[in-house]
Amino acid sequence: MSWLVIAKKEFQDAVRARVFWLLSGLFMALVLLISGVYVYIDEVADADQSTLGLIFFIASALGLFVSLTALVVCYKSIAGERESGSMKILLSLPHSRLDVVLGKILGRSGVLAIPVAVALFVGAVVGTVALNDVEIIGTVAFTLVGLLYVMTYVSIFVGLSATTGSTNRAASLSVGFFLVLELFWGIIVTGVAFIQAGFEFVPPSEYPEWAFILSQIQPSSAFGTALVAVIPDAPRAAFGSVPAEQVDAIYATPWLGLVMLLVWLVVPPVIGYMKLEKADL
Repeated sequence: MSWLVIAKKEFQDAVRARVFWLLSGLFMALVLLISGVYVYIDEVADADQSTLGLIFFIASALGLFVSLTALVVCYKSIAGERESGSMKILLSLPHSRLDVVLGKILGRSGVLAIPVAVALFVGAVVGTVALNDVEIIGTVAFTLVGLLYVMTYVSIFVGLSATTGSTNRAASLSVGFFLVLELFWGIIVTGVAFIQAGFEFVPPSEYPEWAFILSQIQPSSAFGTALVAVIPDAPRAAFGSVPAEQVDAIYATPWLGLVMLLVWLVVPPVIGYMKLEKADL
């Protein structure tokens, strides 16, 4: 179980990073603010409030926090060790390159899971106390999907880091992925639909059926769609530019979001490991 040793070391190293705690502190402050807005602001209070609704309200901030923090914590995870030469020392011990990739994913996922679990706990507590609404099953299901989302993004950035021995290149790949898949992907889906319609505006409710699959390539959209799949009472309008109920096709199911998360969980680290295995250190 050599990868467990690496995972423990990665967890300890990442926990010491000041930028991680800074981002976590800002995220927790945002969660408290969001909770206060949901519970006390009049415009929101007029809606049908629930603990589950509050947790989904928090989820929009969770998606951005996980992707951004995973980028900061993981982009140097393997590229940095290759660049400094410490990878040679690590592999001189009874560790394989596969152990390195798996250990770094698990260790850094554990670190990121802490603020995520705390945030969801805060949401559940505020909902229970302020709204007098207990939602155990939904909160547990949300937490499990949230932790899967954490591991997915960590896997993506560790996989990208494993493809290169340069921290600058690893940073470029990671930032590029974040910009394209998180910030601009909705614009890309809209642009493709615009071109397909002959350069005429098309509202999201009239997007072609293939746009649903295209929208699920974005990890945060897949996260929201997966939540809808595992929590039947989820507020379905909260995530994704093309909701599944707007598409009349066999593949238009919320479970597609869970499938896409699993694809992102597996494919980048596999590609990264294959590149690392062939690399001359």
